[in-house]
Amino acid sequence: MYLLIPAAGSGRRMGSDRNKLLLPLQGKPLLAWTLLAARAARSIRWIGVIGQPDDFQDFKEIILSVGMTKMVHLIPGGTTRQESVFRGLQGLPAVANRVLIHDGARCLATPTLLDRCAAELNTCSGLIAAIPVKDTIKIVEAATQVITSTPDRRNLWAAQTPQGFEVDILKRCHAEGVEQGWEVTDDAMLFEQCGFPVKIVAGEETNLKVTTPMDLAIADFILRQRSKKDG
Repeated sequence: MYLLIPAAGSGRRMGSDRNKLLLPLQGKPLLAWTLLAARAARSIRWIGVIGQPDDFQDFKEIILSVGMTKMVHLIPGGTTRQESVFRGLQGLPAVANRVLIHDGARCLATPTLLDRCAAELNTCSGLIAAIPVKDTIKIVEAATQVITSTPDRRNLWAAQTPQGFEVDILKRCHAEGVEQGWEVTDDAMLFEQCGFPVKIVAGEETNLKVTTPMDLAIADFILRQRSKKDG
């Protein structure tokens, strides 16, 4: 399986002036934890890290530190996640027919989750990892801040990554998105807007996206709990 890792996130909400994936978590940069999970996954054979060239020297040092220089390839990204993934798709080997896309900031995803998504992708053209929503969700009118409806929680899922797709179809969806001027927050939205089905694969409660200092503290706690469990 081929894996693309968007890794161009800023550290603005983290209160940092550098790429948040370079921030340390238990002595390793966030990106290192993401790469180590991919290395441990049985299904992953090729990885493309999509980022800004200014970060590439730091990325190379991280890749070297986890012993993955032959497996990981650096791909220059764009100004948005959408544009970066589109460029990442162009950087895939010509033989790649299916790809997983996993945000570098979701550094706690397990190898088991990556393998589960890779296996399921052999049975469908598009999927996302997701978990059922626990909270009651309210739809709110932005101008008045008044609740307009309460959707049935049983139908609501919180999207995560990995997300997986047939490469040719996703490329066509991205091209259509550029032509139509669509702005999306994940690749599944492009699939949906182009009329293709996207399947849900069970995600993980601990597969949080590290965005704020609080997220970083929670990630540290999760890793400590895993360490205790593993003895």
